[in-house]
Amino acid sequence: MQFPQPTHHENNNVLKTKGYHIEHNFGHGKKFLAAFLLSLNLLAFLFHTVLAWSDTKYALLRRVLARRQTFFNDIQALLRYMVFDNWGHLMDFMIRGLELESQVDTS
Repeated sequence: MQFPQPTHHENNNVLKTKGYHIEHNFGHGKKFLAAFLLSLNLLAFLFHTVLAWSDTKYALLRRVLARRQTFFNDIQALLRYMVFDNWGHLMDFMIRGLELESQVDTS
């Protein structure tokens, strides 16, 4: 599956407006705290991008739950009340709950 390469501006827009909470004033804070928090946000963005490219179940759920905030709010609610053996079990549970079994690529 080919994914279009986002432009520099699109990446910055995602980091500012799609749940990563990076604002123009993110750098205010004690000595290295701001740089550390920015690094964590960028690392999260990297992991989410890699998951979208490599995990078909994650990619399916992200397409169906198109708003990033909805997707992560759902995960937060599930993990607050339930324990899953691993990431795959969580993805399977969400796919079953949304009745998306027929859309999962099993190849």
